[in-house]
Amino acid sequence: MASTRSLRRSRSDRMVAGVVGGLADYFSMDPTLARVIYVAGSVVSVAFPGLLVYAILWLIVPAEE
Repeated sequence: MASTRSLRRSRSDRMVAGVVGGLADYFSMDPTLARVIYVAGSVVSVAFPGLLVYAILWLIVPAEE
């Protein structure tokens, strides 16, 4: 049976816009761990412009109802 789960920005687990909280919920992981991974990836990798990706996701990922 196919899953109908979709990516949504979190309204309850948010620091700025709920993008990483929504990603953590989608991938069933701890939101704090997801934030640490996201920030570490943004700082370490030149090819991963974290703020730009976050802003784009903020614009295209719908919020939870």
